[in-house]
Amino acid sequence: MDGLAGLLDGPRARGAFLLRCQMDPPWSVHLRDESPLTVTAMVRGHAWAVPDEGEPFLIRAGDVVVSLGPDHWTVADERTTPPQAVIHPGQVCTTPDGHPLAEEMHQGVRSWGNSAVGETLMLVGAYGMEGEVSRRLLRALPRFVVLTQDELGSPLVPLLADEIGKDAPGQEAVLDRLLDLLLIAVLRAWFARPEADPPAWYLGQSDPVVGPALRLLQHHPEHPWTVAELAAAGGVSRAAFARRFTDVVGEPPMTFLTGWRLALAADLLREPGATLSAVARQVGYSTPFALSTAFKRAYGISPKEHRNLLHDPARRTGEEVG
Repeated sequence: MDGLAGLLDGPRARGAFLLRCQMDPPWSVHLRDESPLTVTAMVRGHAWAVPDEGEPFLIRAGDVVVSLGPDHWTVADERTTPPQAVIHPGQVCTTPDGHPLAEEMHQGVRSWGNSAVGETLMLVGAYGMEGEVSRRLLRALPRFVVLTQDELGSPLVPLLADEIGKDAPGQEAVLDRLLDLLLIAVLRAWFARPEADPPAWYLGQSDPVVGPALRLLQHHPEHPWTVAELAAAGGVSRAAFARRFTDVVGEPPMTFLTGWRLALAADLLREPGATLSAVARQVGYSTPFALSTAFKRAYGISPKEHRNLLHDPARRTGEEVG
């Protein structure tokens, strides 16, 4: 599993909040949901994105925007339109003074807004969790990534728009996968831009010497890899491989492997019923104790403490949860 595939695996891609937003002007929504990652696709019409901190920008029909949380921002028909709705954590919607809007704005299956049709139609997908694997990639992105329909070159937005209003068996899984695929398409297109600054390991996957080794490490972290084995995959000597890998990726191969294994372990611990022994085997540690020691050294907490934080929102945010 490479860094892009990591976005398709595990709890990050399951049960994402997905909605068709139908609006007639004037309209303005203040986004305070603090989702770690949100994908917004403009199907028709336009909207202004107005960050609480930063410059406003126009979202046109066909554009797809990936936004990184937890910073707040507003999306509106015009920059000066005052917010009429506020989206809070947990996707709770109220007026600015706190009046619930869930029923008032309900427009059918996964549809929300002030209109039954909407001069402006957006598809919004919000991911509720960010995993350690995805973080290794997403931290290389700017606050907002914006791609036009031509730059994206993908039929996924019309397909998602067609599927989002259906209420068929297994539809949640279908929508999760489509949203994931759209996100992957956006990231691929973005990192292909000259001005993008992808992680060194992402670029290293196209290197003829380093690329084969990276794929082995990422897809088979459970194997007891040696530098000699990885060098053989790249067709060079051990010393030449170690130098090349460090130059391209920015860290030695075994250091990269350790970080990758621990990121995978952190995500696997989210899975219901996952045991430390099972996770240790999956990521290449001989014993749960060995994994626990390395995990605490890297993250400052034990795997058990990490799991408790993941499953206790009050401890994660420092607030009481009602």
